[in-house]
Amino acid sequence: MTKRTIRVVGFSLLAFLSYIIVTLIHGTINDWQPEAETALTIKGKAALTEIPDTGVLQLVSWNVGYGGLGAQSTFFYDCGYNFFSHDKMVRPPQELAEKNIKGVTDFLPTLAPDFALLQEVDTDSRRSYHIDEQVRWSAALPNYANTFALNFNCKRVPLPICEPWNPIGQAVAGLGTFSKYQPIEAKRYQLPGKYSWPTRIFQLDRCLSVHRFQVKNGKKLVLVNLHNSAYDPGGVLKKQEIEFLKTLLLKEYTAGNYVICGGDWNQTPPNIRINHFMTKGQTDYADEDYPAIPPDLMPEGWIWAFDPTIPSNRSLVNVYNPKETFITLIDYFLISPNVKLKEVRGINQEFEFSDHQPVTLKVELL
Repeated sequence: MTKRTIRVVGFSLLAFLSYIIVTLIHGTINDWQPEAETALTIKGKAALTEIPDTGVLQLVSWNVGYGGLGAQSTFFYDCGYNFFSHDKMVRPPQELAEKNIKGVTDFLPTLAPDFALLQEVDTDSRRSYHIDEQVRWSAALPNYANTFALNFNCKRVPLPICEPWNPIGQAVAGLGTFSKYQPIEAKRYQLPGKYSWPTRIFQLDRCLSVHRFQVKNGKKLVLVNLHNSAYDPGGVLKKQEIEFLKTLLLKEYTAGNYVICGGDWNQTPPNIRINHFMTKGQTDYADEDYPAIPPDLMPEGWIWAFDPTIPSNRSLVNVYNPKETFITLIDYFLISPNVKLKEVRGINQEFEFSDHQPVTLKVELL
């Protein structure tokens, strides 16, 4: 090896090390530290103010994948890659992002839900070309009140590490909740548990978006939008999050309120295997590595509402192929004993607009 080659290699290593140091310093200085509890701004004016105590309420929950994870997309991080993207997408081409966002924009109004719980809603992210999706979907749902609970606020996500010219970049995203009824209160609750440094400075700060509505009979309906941790080996964070959620839901129900909770749990419901839709040999996922929510988590009478016939989530290792792609069920609802389940239905879109599919719910208040 010549002296010139040694100098070039040495300079390259020094430059890369400097890049890593500057990235960590910048990320640490700008690490968002949300408060434990924050009031959410309620925007828009709902058509209705009071929920009737008779009749059916309709809800939809949908992780919209920030407009970047439709059927034509892959994602390098889902493949376990940190250093290089290899042949996988860091972000979709802009035309794909626009197609996905338009698909959500056009589809949501056709459901005409009383409540829409959306996850991974970008408002100012490089991965979705800085399109404010909350504004787009607010315009598509006139006469709905809406809130936005921030859970991802990073100046620059530096992954893939060895592609500083091609990072995920700025990410501003959260939980978007839309309702035909005017909330009397909306709050963001920070969920417990954190990754170790430095991973945590580039990860989501998971939260609950909790809304309170007046019911005609004098009671309150408490509606919770959630998106629990992913990429959580051993489920360490999920266990903390689910216990926090359990305590909050039981407190509200004990106070005499109706409780509906929905979203992306990143975990299968009780008694549903991670490989529920797959045949042996189609997946390397082991059930013991991805345990379902414990069947005894909630007291008797609480209902886990899910559709076991329609997958709600797919793998992003490759573009969607219905004959090969790994699919599972991690999007659903939990309702209190004083809420009657009428129907729950997954909507099969062949993952055209997101790596998740919408799940609808019909209930009655008892």
